[in-house]
This record gives sequence, structure tokens and C-alpha cells, in this order.
Amino acid sequence: MRAALKVVLAAIFVMPAAVALAKSPDCASWPTNMALVHLKNAGLIDIPSVIEAQTKAVRLASEKIGKDLHQEVYDITFHTKDGKTIEVITKSQASSEECSMSGVDVYVVAKKIGGSAEQASDGRAQK
Repeated sequence: MRAALKVVLAAIFVMPAAVALAKSPDCASWPTNMALVHLKNAGLIDIPSVIEAQTKAVRLASEKIGKDLHQEVYDITFHTKDGKTIEVITKSQASSEECSMSGVDVYVVAKKIGGSAEQASDGRAQK
């Protein structure tokens, strides 16, 4: 009985570590930096004009696609000093060891429609 109790207790203390190891990586910096490069190369943004403190990256999804490989999708918003806002969606692969396991696909959000995008700041529908 004592041996069984030790096994159960050991499993309880090891379980959080195992769960932590299984957690998907949070690699916002890689797709954010690569999105900036792609936007610059496309002539859509001037990197020195980006207000870094206002850049926001939100992970939308992370799917395990291999032993230590996840596909991650981020919604990233950049603000520039001239008041311009550019929003992109990125898709890339990351592991617990390396965020840059693949290139970064960047999709520029040109217009949001439906849902909360239809509400103006005063609560009325936009036209």
C-alpha cells in the first residue's frame, strides 16, 4: 500500500511538469518581425515609423502538427507615427526550441466585415 501511495504522489508531482512541457510555444516575436519585413518589402510600411510599444500580437491558434512542432496563427496590428494602422494575419511553424521552424506567411487584412466590425464607436451600424 505504501509503495502504491508513493507512485501516486510521484505522478501528481511529475504531472505539472509534463503538462508544461506539452504546452505550445508562444513565439509572437518571429512572425511579428517577419511581417514587418514583408510589409516593408511590399512598400506598405516604413519600419522606422512603426510605434513598437503599440504593436499588438495576439495568438489566434496553435495546432500540434508534429512531435515538437506547432503551427501558429497570429493577428498582429502595427501603428505608425503618421496614424496609419496595418493589421496582418500570420501563419508559421514553431517548436519549443526554435520559433523559426518555417517561413512566415503574411496576410494583410484590408477590411473587416460582419460581427463587431459592423459597430461604430457610438454603437450604430457602419455604412
